[in-house]
Amino acid sequence: MSPERASAASSPGHELAREPDRESAEAVRALGAELADLRARLRRRHLLDLAAGVLVARQGTEPVVAADTLAELALGADLTVEELAADIVNQACGAEVGAGAGSPAGDEARVRRRAGSMAEAGADLDEVVQILHQEYLAEHGVQGLLVWQRTADDCLVLAGSVGFPVLARAHWSRIPPQWPAVPRQVLATGAPLWLPDGVEEAAALPGPAPQAARAVLPLRNDGVPVGIALLTWAARRALEPALQRRVTGMLEVLGRLLARMVATGEPAAARPVLVGLLDELSEPALMLRSAEVSGGSSGGNGSDLHVEYLNGPAQRFGSGVPRPVGRPLAQVLPQVSGEVSALVAEARRSGTVERRERLPAAGLADGPEPMLNVRVLVLGGERCVVLWHRGSHDHSFSVLQRAGRLGALAAFEDDLALGESRWSEQVAACLGLPPGGKPFPLAELGRWLLTEDRSELRAMIETLTIRLEGASAILRLSRQDGGVRHVRVIAEPLLTHGTLTGITGFFQDVSIQHQTEAALAATFDELGSVQAKAAIRHRLALQLQQAIVPELPSRTELARVEVAARYRPAAEEYRVGGDWYDVLRLPDDQVMIAVGDVAGHGIDAATGMVALRNALRGLACSGERPGQLMHWLNEVTLRTAGHPTATAICARFDPPTRRLRWTSAGHLPPLLLREGRARLLRSAPNLLLGATADVSYRESQARLHPGDLLLLFTDGLIERRHAALDDTLVILRQAAESLEGSELDSQADQLLAAATGDTDDDASLVLFRVS
Repeated sequence: MSPERASAASSPGHELAREPDRESAEAVRALGAELADLRARLRRRHLLDLAAGVLVARQGTEPVVAADTLAELALGADLTVEELAADIVNQACGAEVGAGAGSPAGDEARVRRRAGSMAEAGADLDEVVQILHQEYLAEHGVQGLLVWQRTADDCLVLAGSVGFPVLARAHWSRIPPQWPAVPRQVLATGAPLWLPDGVEEAAALPGPAPQAARAVLPLRNDGVPVGIALLTWAARRALEPALQRRVTGMLEVLGRLLARMVATGEPAAARPVLVGLLDELSEPALMLRSAEVSGGSSGGNGSDLHVEYLNGPAQRFGSGVPRPVGRPLAQVLPQVSGEVSALVAEARRSGTVERRERLPAAGLADGPEPMLNVRVLVLGGERCVVLWHRGSHDHSFSVLQRAGRLGALAAFEDDLALGESRWSEQVAACLGLPPGGKPFPLAELGRWLLTEDRSELRAMIETLTIRLEGASAILRLSRQDGGVRHVRVIAEPLLTHGTLTGITGFFQDVSIQHQTEAALAATFDELGSVQAKAAIRHRLALQLQQAIVPELPSRTELARVEVAARYRPAAEEYRVGGDWYDVLRLPDDQVMIAVGDVAGHGIDAATGMVALRNALRGLACSGERPGQLMHWLNEVTLRTAGHPTATAICARFDPPTRRLRWTSAGHLPPLLLREGRARLLRSAPNLLLGATADVSYRESQARLHPGDLLLLFTDGLIERRHAALDDTLVILRQAAESLEGSELDSQADQLLAAATGDTDDDASLVLFRVS
C-alpha cells in the first residue's frame, strides 16, 4: 500500500466513510422487518376489502356499514373475520365480483377501498387526500381540498390539503374557537354547507375566486364530529344531490382517519414557520434532530440523527421508504448518511454553516444521484437543517412542468434552433403579464424592466450566449398599480455537442422576500440606533456616577473628627443606582452626615438622587435640626419629577459636646464601634421619603466618646437574596469588630471588601470617627 493510500485509510474521514456500511446493515434489517409486517397487513386488508366490496354490491350499503356488517356476521357465526371474508370471496368468485368493473359505481368503490386500505395501513392523511383528489374528486371538477382536524381544545387545525397555495394553507392553518369562521359554523351545526355560487367576500373561505363553488362538510366517525373538509371548484357550479351524495360518501374515510389520529395521539399537520419556509424551497431540504441511541452515545457516527421533516423535493430524492419522518437518517438517505452526519458534527463544533461541494464525495458514475452544494445549518439545541441541490438535470421541458407544479417557480425555455419559447403556466402571473399571451425569449424581457435594470439583463444574456455559463439576477418590473415587482431569473445555457441550442431556467417572484429583507434592514438600523442610544445612556450614567461621589471635607476643615466614604456602583446592566452619601461642614462648625437610597436603578433613580442630595445640602445651611430638615426633604421628594421614594438618614454632630442628633426616614440604623465592640443605634421609626405629605420626623440622639467609630450605610452593602436582614447585620457587626489598623481609609476598604451583599444593588458607606 502506498503511503498516500495508507494515510487516507487511517484518516478520520476514511473511518466515517465506513460508518454507512454498519448503518446500512441496521437500516436494511429494520426495513425488512417492517416490510414483512406491512405485507402481512396488506394481505389481510386486501381480503377484508374484497369481502366488504361483495357486501356493498349485494346489499347496496356504504363501505363503512359493510365493514361493520362483516364483523357482526363473523361474531354470530363464531368465525374470525378473516375466515368469513375468505368464504364470502370464494362464493362470489367469477362475474359477480367484477360486475361493476369499469362502471362509475365500480370506480367509486375502487377508490373508496383503496383510500380505506391506505388509512388502515397507517398512511398519512395527506397521502389519502391526494388519492381521493387525483382518482375521483378531480374528475368531478374539484380543484382543491382542505381538511381540518378537531383538537381536544376544540380548535380546527389543518391536517391535509391539495390544490391550495402555501399562503392560503398558512392563513387557514388554525381556526380557534373564538373565530366565527364558516368551518366553525358547520362544526357547530353539523350540517353540510353547499355554496354553488361561492361566497360574497373572498376572505370568508379560501378558493380560486369568490364566485367559485364551494362545499364545507363535517367529517364524523361513529356520529362524532372529528373535523371539517372544504372542497372548491374553479367556477360556479350546480351541486346536484347526486354529486353531493357521492362526495359525502367518498370523504367518509377521512373521518375514520382523523379519529385514528386522535386515538393514537398523532398531531395534525400544523407545522412551525420553519417548515413552511422549507416547503417554499424548490431544492431539497430536510430537518434532522438528534435522538438517544440505545446503549449510550452514538459516538458521532450519526445513527442518533433522525429525520424530523422533509420538503417535497427531498422526499423524491430519498430512498422512497414510507413515512420517512421519524426514521433514522440511514434509512432515508442511506448512500450519504455517514458523510452528512460528519458534516452535522463539524457544524456543531464550529458553530458555523458547513458546506461540501458534493456528497457522496466519491462514487461510481452509475451510482445514486449525488447531492451538490450541501449546507448544514445548526438551529440550536438538537436540530439542524440540511440543504442541497439535485445532482442531475433534465433539460427537457418536462422538468419545467414539474417545477411549475411546485408552485414556487415559473419555468421557461428558449429554443434558439426553432426560434420558439415555452413557458410553464406560472410565468405570466410571475411577471405580472396578462394570461394567455404568447411567450417571448428572455432577451426581450428588457421592455418590461425598469430602465436601470436593462443593462443587467444584457450582461446576463452575454454570460449565457457568449461565455456559455449559467447566470442569475434579480430584476425589477413595473407593476400596473405603480409599484415594483422583484423577479429572480436563474438561467442555464443548453448545449448540444458544445453548441448553444437554447436557454432554460426559472422566474421567481421574490417581491415579498425583498420587502422582508428591506424590513429586516430597517430593523437592524433601528437596533443600531437603540444600541447607540444605550451607549449614550451608559456614558450619561458614568457622569452621574461621578456626580454621586462628592468631595469630602479635608481634615483641616473638620474639627475633632475624621471621615472616609466609599461608593460601589450597581450591576453592569444598570451602571448606577439611587444611593448617595454626603458630609458637610456647617456654618456653626457642626458636621452634617447623610446617607440615602432612592428606590429603583438607572438614570431616573440617579437623577432623583442628585436632586434630593443637593436639596438636603441647601436646606442644611439653615441650621435647623435633622427632623425639620427631613420634613422639608420629604416635601421636595413629593414635588420631584417621577415621584421617587427614598430612605435616608441625616445626622448632625457637635464637636465641642460630642452630641450626635439624627433622624431616620425608613433607613437602616447606624452602627457604633466602641472599644472593639459594635452595636446598632436604635432609631425612632419614621416613614420613608415621598410616601405622604405633612410628616413629622422624630429624632434620636447619642453622646459619642473619643475613638468611637460610626458607620452609616445603605442596604446594598449587606443585603443578600437568601438571607434575613438581621443575619446580614450580624455579619457587618463582626466585620467592624475585626477591623485592623488605624487608618480610616484602610478600614473603609476592609469593610467594603467584607461586604456580603449579592443583590447587584449599589451601596454607600460612610465612616465617621471622633478624634
